[in-house]
Amino acid sequence: MSGGGAAPLVSVVVPVKDEAGNVAPLAREIAAALKGEPHEILFVDDGSSDGTSAALAALKTEIPELRVLSHSRNLGQSRGIRTGVHAARGGIIVTLDGDGQNDPADIPKLLSALRADPDTAMVSGVRIRRQDSTSRRLASRLGNGFRSALLGDGATDTGCGLKAFRRSTFLDLPYFDHLHRFLIALVQREGGKVSFVPVNHRPRLTGASKYTNIGRLLVSVQDLLGVRWLQQRHGGKTEIREL
Repeated sequence: MSGGGAAPLVSVVVPVKDEAGNVAPLAREIAAALKGEPHEILFVDDGSSDGTSAALAALKTEIPELRVLSHSRNLGQSRGIRTGVHAARGGIIVTLDGDGQNDPADIPKLLSALRADPDTAMVSGVRIRRQDSTSRRLASRLGNGFRSALLGDGATDTGCGLKAFRRSTFLDLPYFDHLHRFLIALVQREGGKVSFVPVNHRPRLTGASKYTNIGRLLVSVQDLLGVRWLQQRHGGKTEIREL
């Protein structure tokens, strides 16, 4: 940890699976982006079958802020985020994808936006000039439009993994697999304000995507209906006073 053993203010949570070629440069970039900021970096290896855990373990001497958690089997990105948030020591959480496409240099921008307004519960990145295939960008645009129309969350890029939020905010949310795709709507459901900032997006240098357009579609419809049900079964935010 930074700060001579003091509790970190920021915990960066990175769920990864089979990203042996990406984790070392990504961890170094995160550490550089947060230099001077008390922080910790939690990589959660979600049942990788390659050398991801070994690559991360080799970095622990070089990057003392690094912590490595490991699932015994693959449980999905949302479970990886949940594991990291529950283990985090910081009051502010930053998440980003483990494939290197999110740019850690954008982290200070998200932190600044979150800290500028005490009413803001989450800051979500919006990827500009996306470095994905045409079919993937089209599928994302259609999916975001349908989701936004149904949930009314105002998000145009819910798939961006780069987010900053207060740890207490996440712990108040109901958990389910694929939760990470609906964080914006669920935070708003709890009465939290969500802000959006443009962020960089980079091409994947090694490894392969864990998702397909068809696979996302099959799970998204059921999840959307479930989140819509959750929105309708919530009485809204209220003040609590002790008499």
